[in-house]
Amino acid sequence: MAARWTDGIRRMRSLGVGLVAATVLATALSVWLGLRLADQRAAEQRRQDVLAAARQSALNFTSLDYRHYGRDSGNVLKGATGDFKKQFTAQSAQLTKLVAQNKSVSEGQVLEAGIVRSDERSARVLVVADSKVTNTAAPEGQARTYRLQLDLVRVAGRWLTSDVEFVG
Repeated sequence: MAARWTDGIRRMRSLGVGLVAATVLATALSVWLGLRLADQRAAEQRRQDVLAAARQSALNFTSLDYRHYGRDSGNVLKGATGDFKKQFTAQSAQLTKLVAQNKSVSEGQVLEAGIVRSDERSARVLVVADSKVTNTAAPEGQARTYRLQLDLVRVAGRWLTSDVEFVG
C-alpha cells in the first residue's frame, strides 16, 4: 500500500512539473508572439507615416500658385530638411520672381507612391504625380507627369524630405 501511495505522489509531482513547464512554455510563446505582433504593427505604422509624408511632400512640391507662393513654398519648407531645404531656400527668391512673372499655377496630384527602402530613421520613396500647369505661355494649361525619388529622414518624430530627384 505504501508503494502505491509513493507511486501516486511521484505521478502527481511529475504531473505538477509537467504543468509548470507547459505553463512557462505557453507564457514565453505568448510573450514572443505579442512582441512580434507589436513589431509588425510598429513597422506598418512607420510605413504608413513614411508614405503619408512622401505624398504630402510631393503634393506640396507640385502645387504652387503665384497668387500665394509664399504660403505654398512655406509648405514645401515645413516638410523639408537638410540639403533639400537649403537648396529650396536658396532658390526661393529667384523662384518667387519667376512664378510671379509667368503667373504660374501648378495643381499637383499624387497618383502612386511606393517605398523602396525604409528603417526607423530614413526612407526612400518613389512617387508618381501629375500636375496641370498654367502660365502666361500656356493659359489653357499643360499636363505634366513627374516621377520623383524622395529621401526622407525622421526628425523629432516627423518624416521630412531631405532630397528630391526627378527620375526616369
